[in-house]
Amino acid sequence: MVQQYSAWKVLTRRKQLTPDGSEGETKLNRVLGLWDLTALGVGSTLGAGVYVLAGQIAKEQAGPSVIISFAIAALASLLAGICYAEFGARVPKAGSAYVYSYVCIGEFVAFVIGWNLILEYVIGTASVCRGISLYLDTLLNDTLKQTFAEIAPMNVSFLGSYFDFFAFGLVIVFGVALAFGVETSAMANNFVTCVNIFILGFVIIAGAIKADFSNWTVDESTIVANGTNIGNGGFFPFGFEGTLQGAATCFFGFVGFDCIATTGEEVQNPRKNIPRSILLSLLIIFLCYFGVSTVLTLMLPYYVQDVNAPLPYAFEYVGWPVAMWIVTIGGLVGLLASLFGALFPLPRVMYSMAQDGLLFRFLGKISPRFRAPVTGSIVAALFTALFAGLFDLEQLVSLLSIGTLLAYSVVALSITILRYMEYCEMEEQPSQTVSETTSLTSRNDRFSWSSICTQLFNVHRVLEPNSFSTRIVGILTTLFCVLSLGLGVLLMQAYPAIRSQKAWALTLLILLIVLMAVVLLLTCLQPREAKSRLFRVPFVPVVPAISIFINIYLMLQLNSWTWIRFGVWMIVGLSIYFFYGLPNSYRDMRRQRAGWKKLKYSEHF
Repeated sequence: MVQQYSAWKVLTRRKQLTPDGSEGETKLNRVLGLWDLTALGVGSTLGAGVYVLAGQIAKEQAGPSVIISFAIAALASLLAGICYAEFGARVPKAGSAYVYSYVCIGEFVAFVIGWNLILEYVIGTASVCRGISLYLDTLLNDTLKQTFAEIAPMNVSFLGSYFDFFAFGLVIVFGVALAFGVETSAMANNFVTCVNIFILGFVIIAGAIKADFSNWTVDESTIVANGTNIGNGGFFPFGFEGTLQGAATCFFGFVGFDCIATTGEEVQNPRKNIPRSILLSLLIIFLCYFGVSTVLTLMLPYYVQDVNAPLPYAFEYVGWPVAMWIVTIGGLVGLLASLFGALFPLPRVMYSMAQDGLLFRFLGKISPRFRAPVTGSIVAALFTALFAGLFDLEQLVSLLSIGTLLAYSVVALSITILRYMEYCEMEEQPSQTVSETTSLTSRNDRFSWSSICTQLFNVHRVLEPNSFSTRIVGILTTLFCVLSLGLGVLLMQAYPAIRSQKAWALTLLILLIVLMAVVLLLTCLQPREAKSRLFRVPFVPVVPAISIFINIYLMLQLNSWTWIRFGVWMIVGLSIYFFYGLPNSYRDMRRQRAGWKKLKYSEHF
């Protein structure tokens, strides 16, 4: 009798994680080494964030405290990067957070994360191209803007003011080049990234020579507003709230290192090289951002920064025209490297989802000649080019941040679940794994108040994870996310009341913090997996918990229009999943199970 599958079991079925350390077969070409990966992570990140956003955030949101904004964003990225590093060592497959959530949580959440990764890389590439267009246009006295505004104006509130043909064409050219030459493109990216780091080093050293610490203590009475909101002067001209809002935007500057995790099937020795390259690239990225934002705010006051090309303008301001042109060329080089790194992982995520039947099959087709997803790369380039032409940079950055923060949160959540996951159910026969392996169901255990309390405090000192303890950890982790959301909303909406030491605000604050600490303590009491020689996140579940809270809090800093655009994107994605992905994935599961049953039957006779 054929077993019937409930919709819930299909939505929560997980990929099988092989604990033996085998890398498995891949159709992609393994050509990337440690330095290729590090250059990819650094190149994809040190682009618009360091050459464009630093001045904009300093002028409009944080002032000189932009360096603290970058430090907060770096901490969130570091915590997420450690989680990515462990998963990269455990699951060296194309797809990044999509595959990780498929292993730990289930198919539905995996699709949501995969769909958000597509958003992240589409918007990341489009924003870099738009940043290049604005950067170049500043040097050309707005020639591109004026020309495109005359040819193709767009009078729609949620779109840009004109269609950017330059950004559109740039994505197409890079997308096609990347589709047909991964190894050659990686070599070119290595060279461009080295040039970019050299020029940023020049910026930091030259800027330090012209530093003036009085620019961090500007008095409000000495500022000429010129009709703009320039705050109250000093190191925190917009208050610490402005610094936190700047951190949410600065987070865009660190987006890109996770592209390393999408290359799992194209890396030589991925279990060692992926964790090392993620941590090494984050260290280089943080040093560059911190150094550049520091000298930028010391060279000239925050309220006179240029929002489109801040570094060239800063050297022009201090009277160094030669340095201005060196930095100008470096900005274009860095933005081009960032464009490569942003566009590279997009077709890999689409390939992985298409292989699982959750996206259209032709997106996962591998060219036998180039051993790369050529069709998916070209489709991704066309789709991304459309976004680059239609939206302004500010709209793109906000939309990018929300998708990335959500993906980072799920990766941190997955690390916690994975550390406390039962492995015996993954080592059973394949037919049992596919039909029964979900993160929230079990064959033998049943919830009761006595069993819940017993397992919550691990009264019997169980040493190895089981299906019941795994479910307990899943519920505790979900509860922590809800409490983090509540604490984030409280800090946003009741911050003045907390500063005024209002009794109700302080009571809520203490209650939420205590409940979060209790949840983490109960999670620590649960049995966890044995130690492994692979790279592991330290201090689980504390480190992933901090990452989850920071990511949720930064998401709450984004404006309502960003959430509305994100909602529209999710409606489109869920429509694809329920009308195409779910039926195809369901058929694959039935076909795979039928094959295993036939194999088992033949072995029996």
